[in-house]
Amino acid sequence: MRKKELIDNVVARAGIKKKDAKPVIEAMLAELGETLASGRSLILPPLGRLRINREKKLANGRVMVVKLRQNDAPLKAVPAPKPETGSA
Repeated sequence: MRKKELIDNVVARAGIKKKDAKPVIEAMLAELGETLASGRSLILPPLGRLRINREKKLANGRVMVVKLRQNDAPLKAVPAPKPETGSA
């Protein structure tokens, strides 16, 4: 899955506008990348626990071998938001 597809899927699932979702998703991905780069594990239910097994530094970046552990329980879908029914 590429970033564009991720953004489109989140927009569809959450029922929000793409212009609102995109900066949040990009900030989240940057934070996840920085956390992994610093060598820290991620515990993000329902995704699971992600930790770095091995790391090799290269001239232009690094290669990480990560381990992802997930529960056997199926992932629960986030319910669609209820339409707002406000009176003015």
